[in-house]
Amino acid sequence: RECHEVAAFRDQRQRTMEPRTELINPAPVVHRRKTLARGAALRTSRTHAEADEEARDGFDAEEIFEHIKDINDPEHPYSLEQLDVVSQAHVTVDDNTDRIKVAFTPTVPHCSMATLIGLSIRVKLLRVLPRRFKVDITVSPGSHSSEVAVNKQLNDKERVAAALENPNLLEKVDLCLNGQTVM
Repeated sequence: RECHEVAAFRDQRQRTMEPRTELINPAPVVHRRKTLARGAALRTSRTHAEADEEARDGFDAEEIFEHIKDINDPEHPYSLEQLDVVSQAHVTVDDNTDRIKVAFTPTVPHCSMATLIGLSIRVKLLRVLPRRFKVDITVSPGSHSSEVAVNKQLNDKERVAAALENPNLLEKVDLCLNGQTVM
């Protein structure tokens, strides 16, 4: 069974890395960006608070959303926020237990880019958050035809580490994080 799961993950990664000529979702619904009034003030106040290295930085859902909202969709020249793949309402932060949960909703139930989207979210948070946080990335319940398999891939440390050792896949993640499309 484990060999089958590893092979399935490898096959999913391979499909994600293969050049595609057709889009999975050729006409996504694009939403207006939501502006958060607190965003600039939050970044400014965080800078002053970070001067005290002994102080423990507090995090909330709004700040986590600010970090992930501009990740680009791998298939379209829009952010995950614009496609309503991520929203602040689906970010949960428990600063007392150092846990963060992000649920995302692919634009179509059969999205083969779901693991790449989730991996991009995970990598972004790994790069910006203190190591004390345990981060869970999941597909929103009922939003993907392979929900269980995608969630398992995105939250298995060894699978994520193996994926990030693949230079082709890491390049695709970096493209998404830098506001570019993979396709």
